[in-house]
Amino acid sequence: MSPIYPIDVRRVRPVTTTSADVDVVLPCLDEAEALPWVLDRIPAGWRALVVDNGSTDGSPDIARALGATVVHEPRRGFGAACHAGLTAATAEIVCFCDCDASLDPALLVPFVREIRDGAADLVLGRRRPEGRGVWPAHARAGNLALARMLRRRTGLRLHDLGPLRAARREPLLALGLTDRRSGYPLQMVVRAADAGWRIAEHDVPYRPRTGASKVTGTWRGTWQAVRDMSRVLAETPADGGLVR
Repeated sequence: MSPIYPIDVRRVRPVTTTSADVDVVLPCLDEAEALPWVLDRIPAGWRALVVDNGSTDGSPDIARALGATVVHEPRRGFGAACHAGLTAATAEIVCFCDCDASLDPALLVPFVREIRDGAADLVLGRRRPEGRGVWPAHARAGNLALARMLRRRTGLRLHDLGPLRAARREPLLALGLTDRRSGYPLQMVVRAADAGWRIAEHDVPYRPRTGASKVTGTWRGTWQAVRDMSRVLAETPADGGLVR
C-alpha cells in the first residue's frame, strides 16, 4: 500500500543533499505526518539526516522525496537511531532534533553560532511548553527528577535534558557513547561534563507533537526512560574512558 502523504511533498522546499558544515540528525519512527513540516524548517545549506528506526508508514520514502539523506538503523532504540546519525554525519557540527514537529529545527541556528564562536562546546534546548497538555505531567516530573540527579552527579545546573542540541562531531564521537536506548541524551551530557565541556542551555518553545510519543507518552514509557537514565548516572568517569 502506498504511503499517504499529509501534504503535497512537491510544494515543500527540498532540503540540501550536498556536503554541508552542519548535519541535523533526526531519529524517525513512523513520523510520516510530521516529516514535511520538520524538513521544511531545516536551515538552508544544512543537511538533514533522517535515521529510520523501522518505520512502517512510508517515512523513509517521504524523507527521500523531500531531499533528506536517509540512514537505516534496524536496532530499535532512541540512542541507536541518534548514534547511527552521528556516525553517518560528516559535517564539522552535528545537531539533534526530534522528528515529531514538537521542536523547530530552525531554532538550532543560534546554537550552531555559539559553537562556532567558541562560547560553548554543547548547547541544549530547555523546552518551554506552548499550551496545556503539550508536556504530560509524568514526563515533566521524570525530567525534573533526572535534572536533580544530574546536578548531584556533575554539578551542572540544567533544567531539561531535551533532544534539541548542537556540538562538534569529532569531540562527540570521542565521548564513546554506548547507551542505545533512552539514556543516550543524558549520557552525552554526563560524559561531556566529565570531560570538562562548557555546556549551555537556552529556552526553546515546545509545540504539540504529531502522533504518539514512543518514549514518554505513557507512565510505563517514562519509567523505562528514567531507568535507562539512572543507569547512565551511575557511571563513573572511568567507565567511559574519557579523554580530557
